[in-house]
Amino acid sequence: MAHGGVPHFHNTDGVAQIEIGAKEFQCIGALPPFDHPHVYLDMGADNEIVCPYCSTHYVYNSKLKAGSANPLSAIFTPVTA
Repeated sequence: MAHGGVPHFHNTDGVAQIEIGAKEFQCIGALPPFDHPHVYLDMGADNEIVCPYCSTHYVYNSKLKAGSANPLSAIFTPVTA
């Protein structure tokens, strides 16, 4: 399965909020093997969204690059075959 350029984020640290530099992304919940189904989320015109699986609160920050996050530990890089 190709992941293309869609950034992936997780909340293994259990922080209250994650700032990200993308409005379209995938949430995986926690790092494998404790991840949930990798869900595609799209904020649309909004600047925040809550993952329906893990309730992580994501907030768009236009000052961050597309694949970046605050905290940086929330970035997930999928292993490609």
